[in-house]
Amino acid sequence: MGVRTIEADVHLFRGRLEVRHLKTIGPIPILWDRWTLANPFARRLVLGELLEAVGARTELVLDLKGRNNALPGRVLEAIAPLVRRGSPVTICARSWPLLEPFEGVEGVRRVHSVGSARQLARLRRLVAGRRLEGVSIHERLLDSRSVRELRELADVIMTWPVNTPERARELAAFGVDGLISDRPGLVGRRLLHRPAPAGAS
Repeated sequence: MGVRTIEADVHLFRGRLEVRHLKTIGPIPILWDRWTLANPFARRLVLGELLEAVGARTELVLDLKGRNNALPGRVLEAIAPLVRRGSPVTICARSWPLLEPFEGVEGVRRVHSVGSARQLARLRRLVAGRRLEGVSIHERLLDSRSVRELRELADVIMTWPVNTPERARELAAFGVDGLISDRPGLVGRRLLHRPAPAGAS
């Protein structure tokens, strides 16, 4: 499909690093997202299984979910074999303090996730005068001007969710580096000729 990067949401739930997009209601094992409910008793993928399966040349973008301060340490321990073998890893989070334990870890890129205009304004105030390794931002916040402004702030710009070829082409033309999509087969094939990678969530 032309996908070089795989994005995965990581939750620390009952002591396990679970890879899933769906949320739970605190400690209650009900899986949901907007209008979706899923079987809470179905087998869940854990991070260790994903790390064993991923190819050496495939970059993982691990999006840390929630605010559990134990999550970064657990993930850092889990990805240590990938880091030692030189496989690229990106760590992303909307709760920015979760990124701090990864500072200075060779081979790990830290990406600040932004889901609203208010959060973007807060990030700009927070990092005034210094440059970020990366920003992952909701696609509704992006146009050509905002991408140019973000380029002054961060080395890498990723965006989500990008699920139509038309929007993918538009964002790639703006200069976005990574497109996170729920439909990588559709989006990725249309961008094979472009340098910007498409990511699959």
